[in-house]
Amino acid sequence: MATTAFIPKIWSARLLAHLDKAHVFKQVVNTDYQGDVTKGGSVQITQIGDITVKDYSRTASIDSPENIDGSALVLNIDQEKYFNFKVTDVDQLQSAPSLMDAAMQRAAYALADTADSYIAGLYTGAGTTITKTDIGHASGDNPAYDLIIEVDQKLNEKNASRVGRWMVVPPWMHAELMLDETYKQSWQNYIVTGQIPTVSGIQILMSNNLVVDTLAYEMLAGTREAISYAEQIMSMEAYRPESGFEDAVKGLHVYGAKVVQPNSLVRITGTRSTD
Repeated sequence: MATTAFIPKIWSARLLAHLDKAHVFKQVVNTDYQGDVTKGGSVQITQIGDITVKDYSRTASIDSPENIDGSALVLNIDQEKYFNFKVTDVDQLQSAPSLMDAAMQRAAYALADTADSYIAGLYTGAGTTITKTDIGHASGDNPAYDLIIEVDQKLNEKNASRVGRWMVVPPWMHAELMLDETYKQSWQNYIVTGQIPTVSGIQILMSNNLVVDTLAYEMLAGTREAISYAEQIMSMEAYRPESGFEDAVKGLHVYGAKVVQPNSLVRITGTRSTD
């Protein structure tokens, strides 16, 4: 049987590599708990509360030590997705990396797209909400650019880290930003250097996986600390379907994501202008 030469570790590694390339939202979340993933399990994330700073007097005893509030958040690994496709000869695919890459890349893209959409749907956990209507270019103004400046302000007001700030926008808003000469120059630099364009220190990324209702798009902005994400390829198998004469490959991808720092995440409900 051709499947006897199947090497699951090689295929799993290639699949995860393709997932890294295909994700958009995975670029802006943290994966601090990646090694703790188990199928159908959860990860306990302990958060330490504020510590009080008090006045000191040489003539008085200090207070008793505070109890540290180690409240726990639970990151549930509750998303389980699989692929299952038939190939003519697994041995042939493994001896021809370009063919194997093509097949696995299509499977990886489908898995990544599903996970990406899942993370995009976490906008309801944001600590700050901005609502903007009629985002378009008119009268020499650029409300899309101004919106990003407001996002920066909101993050500053929440004491969010200035390191690793990001915002994910739909393609039409990116087009609006391109009408600003400063942003346009940043985009031209990106083509040459690969450095992601920024506005007020916020990296701007595009995605077609943002949640949308007619012309209202649920955009997200924040820092890498805002959302925790963990994933794992739990299983990769080659087998011989009883109903045919082909070899087949199937894989199981498990993952979970959670907003762990709401004050570092901004939800922007932006309505596209029809003008």
